Amino acid sequence: MLLTGAEIVIECLKEQGVDTVFGYPGGTILNVYDALYMHSNEINHILTSHEQGAVHAADGYARATGKVGVCMATSGPGATNLVTGIATAYMDSVPLVAITANVNLPLLGKDSFQEVDIAGVTMPITKHGYIVKNVADLANTLRKAFTIAQSGRPGPVLVDITKDVTAAVTEYVPVRPDRPGHKARYTEEDLENVLKFLQSAKKPFLYLGGGAVISGASEEVARFAELMDAPVCDTLMGKGAFDGKSPRYTGMIGMHGTKASNLGVSECDLLVALGARFSDRVIGNPKRFAENARILHFDIDAAEINKNIHADAFLVGDLKAVLHDLNERLAPQSHPEWMEHVASLKAKYPLKYDTQALSCPYVVETIDRVTEGDAIITTDVGQHQMWAAQYYHYTKPRTFLSSGGLGTMGYGLGACIGAQIGQPDKVCINIAGDGCFRMNMQELATASRYGIPIIEVVINNHVLGMVRQWQTLFYGKRYSQTILQDKVDFCKVAEGLGCESIRVTKKEEMEPALRKAIALKAPVLIECIIPEDDKVFPMVPAGAPISEVFDGDDLQRNS
Repeated sequence: MLLTGAEIVIECLKEQGVDTVFGYPGGTILNVYDALYMHSNEINHILTSHEQGAVHAADGYARATGKVGVCMATSGPGATNLVTGIATAYMDSVPLVAITANVNLPLLGKDSFQEVDIAGVTMPITKHGYIVKNVADLANTLRKAFTIAQSGRPGPVLVDITKDVTAAVTEYVPVRPDRPGHKARYTEEDLENVLKFLQSAKKPFLYLGGGAVISGASEEVARFAELMDAPVCDTLMGKGAFDGKSPRYTGMIGMHGTKASNLGVSECDLLVALGARFSDRVIGNPKRFAENARILHFDIDAAEINKNIHADAFLVGDLKAVLHDLNERLAPQSHPEWMEHVASLKAKYPLKYDTQALSCPYVVETIDRVTEGDAIITTDVGQHQMWAAQYYHYTKPRTFLSSGGLGTMGYGLGACIGAQIGQPDKVCINIAGDGCFRMNMQELATASRYGIPIIEVVINNHVLGMVRQWQTLFYGKRYSQTILQDKVDFCKVAEGLGCESIRVTKKEEMEPALRKAIALKAPVLIECIIPEDDKVFPMVPAGAPISEVFDGDDLQRNS
């Protein structure tokens, strides 16, 4: 059938099973939006307040569902407003297709109005980028984009289409999409070599990263932990891949990881990294990371092997398949003394905070209790992010959505909107700091426009909390540009954007506020006022080995 390029875009989205698109229209992409209008009963479009909100929403939708997230924007500033969100998705391996339109082909390269080489701009932060200059190439390009976005290690793909291509006409033939498979890149000999390491360990420790969530390997991870008789820690991105209530679970590892995880990994004789990339926030000083251990690394991306930490053995492949193969061959191991020692570390060094006043840990624990650990939690970046990772018990994958690699302030609200649309039966709560909330708070208007029942919890300490914590500990309390004591009233802002609002200043007010917000089934902001100098502990100084983790008690003793 003969279709315009704009109609082909819509038909290709339908081919791929896309049910929701997040975006913001403009001049060069008008043909696509006109075609979308004719298919509004098949594809739901969410008009965000800003293009960055659209790409974060597509990201949150992808993380919460496992599907490819889709966002659209016009040329020039519309396209460049997607860049931060594309980079966020790239760093955290989120499958995303960003569709932009550009000026007509004859105007390319002439500094035309709202012309930007967005494919060039995003080249370092995408798995692949295309600019479509011929309508005959459009359908196959879009199909390739979806395949690349979700194959191997997932990530964002950009498709830029000149406006004249969206208007041109060509023959369109529907194609049933191929779902990309994952080919193992290891042999039986590789498996046997790894099994020797596993079976000879006396003090094994499992370290989970985001790959354990992406691969859907939760059941295999649980079985592997039982067979290995090993404790389990996770990264920020690995939350929910292993049951956070399990006796084997020791908490997060790294800069704000638990003492049990950091000390346990420092003492173990075998560290097994499952879909993790040994980021700097996890390993601290690489020369002194897990000094007593041999390292096994299982990852789908061969480029991660030996990049940051040398592996004594490795398997490259989809983690679900890797663990399935190992679990079939691995005889049950037993390490009672080691497990008892790690349990003693957990008992000796529990997470704790000041229980006298309202605090973010108390807020997070209340959310955990009221939702019975069954909500989807999104966060922005900073102290509240770490507290959300520490004090909520994540028992299922795809329930903790946060910008881990890029650390994007302003991520959480858009992501929460996307997650709620992708998982409408779940309670979706974004935990934000007051500094982060300012960056994209206009997306509350998106939530109110569509009646999306998200809950925005703003932890307001009137400062840039994490930066202030560093200024307190390492910069002689010189609080340069981190104090936010001004006249902004977040509750009035929320109401002005069409949302309900509740202010919480005391501990006893938190649970009723949260229950009311859930019952309203509407977008609600809960502002929680906490002290300005609450700190996230435990903590590892930048560049120090994770064995030098300290908490508030240590700080008080040393001072």
